[in-house]
Amino acid sequence: MKVLILSTFQSSGGAGIASTRLMRALRKNGVEVSMLCRKNISFGPAGLRKQSWTSIFERAYIWMCNGFSTRNLWATDIALFGQNITSTREYKEADVIHLHWVNQGFISLATIRKMLDDGKKVVWTMHDAWNAMGAYHLKIQRKDDYLERSTFERKQRLYADRKIQFVTCSQWLMNEALTSPLMAEQRVVAIPNPLDTSVFKPVPHQNRRRVLFVAQFVNNPMKGMKYLEEASAIINEKVTKFGHADSNRVEIIALGRDIPYISDTHEMARLYASVDAFVLPSLSENLPNTIMEAMACGTPCVGFRVGGIPEMIDHLENGYLANYKDSEDLAKGILYVLDEANHERLATNARQKIINCYGEKAVASRYIEIYGNEQ
Repeated sequence: MKVLILSTFQSSGGAGIASTRLMRALRKNGVEVSMLCRKNISFGPAGLRKQSWTSIFERAYIWMCNGFSTRNLWATDIALFGQNITSTREYKEADVIHLHWVNQGFISLATIRKMLDDGKKVVWTMHDAWNAMGAYHLKIQRKDDYLERSTFERKQRLYADRKIQFVTCSQWLMNEALTSPLMAEQRVVAIPNPLDTSVFKPVPHQNRRRVLFVAQFVNNPMKGMKYLEEASAIINEKVTKFGHADSNRVEIIALGRDIPYISDTHEMARLYASVDAFVLPSLSENLPNTIMEAMACGTPCVGFRVGGIPEMIDHLENGYLANYKDSEDLAKGILYVLDEANHERLATNARQKIINCYGEKAVASRYIEIYGNEQ
C-alpha cells in the first residue's frame, strides 16, 4: 500500500507541520508514504513570493467577487484553481490519497473529483471547519454571499454519492462538522495529530517563573494576545502586593515578539522545556500543536476552554482551563500552575497524557486501519 500526502505547506503552519509529522510517523510504522506540497514562485512582490500562480489567480477572483475589497481576502478559500498533481509519478503509484489543508491554490475541488473518478481512496484530514462549510474556515466568518453559496454548492455536488473518509484532529471539530448539511451522509472520525516524544521531552531546569506564549502570528486577534497582556498586568499587580516585585516577578515571553521565531524543532523543544508554564489564550483552536509540544516537554499548559483545548488540558491535573475571554481567570490559571499546584505532578501528568494519546505509534496505527478499510 502506497500513500500520498497532500498539504499546501510542509514546515509552516499547524496543518503543514502536523501532516509532515504524520508522514514520519507512518514511515516509522512501515507505511510507504510520499508527500507533495504547493510550489512557490520565487520572484515578484514580497507579499506574493510564498504563493503559487494558482493561489494568485484565486485571490484575484475572490478580490473581484468581493467588489475589489481586500476584506477577508486571505480568510476565504474557494478551491476553484489548483495545481495538476494527477500527472505526477507519486499520484499514479499511490493507492491512498491523503489530503490535509490543501487551500490557497494547491488542490481544487475538480482535482479531488478526478481522484475519486480514478478510483483512488481519498482520506481528508480537516484542520478547521472549511470542509463542512462554503468558502470560510470559521463559523464566525461565515457570510451569506456569492462565494459562500457557490463554494458550498460545489462541495455538495462533490460529496454526493462520493466516498471520502473525513478525519478531524479533535472530537470538538468532528461534532462541529457533523452539524453541517454537507457532512450528513459522510464518514467522519476523530484522530489526533502525532508527536515525536523523543524530540519533545523534559530537560532539567531551574524554576524561574517563566511563562511562554507561541503563535505564528502573535498580532492575530484570534490568538488572544490582548487577554494575555491583561492577565500579565493582573499578575504583576498581585505579586507586587505579596513580596518584592523582582523576586516574585512572572516573566511572560512571546515567541515572535520578545524573541525571534524559531524554526529548528530541537531548539523549540528546548525552549518549551526551559519554561515553567505555557499559555495559549486563543479564541478559536482545533487541536493546537503548541500545547501538545509543551505538554510533551513536561510543561503544564493554560488555555481558554474553547475548541479542542479541553481534550488536551485536564483541568487542575496537567494544567488549567480558563473561562473563555476571562483575563482574570487566565491570570489565576497561570498563578495556579506556577505557585498553587504541585508543579512536578502537573508536569508528569502532562507528558504522560501526550504519550498515551498523541504518540506516533498510536496515531499511525489508527490511520493505517483507515487506509486498509474497504471503500
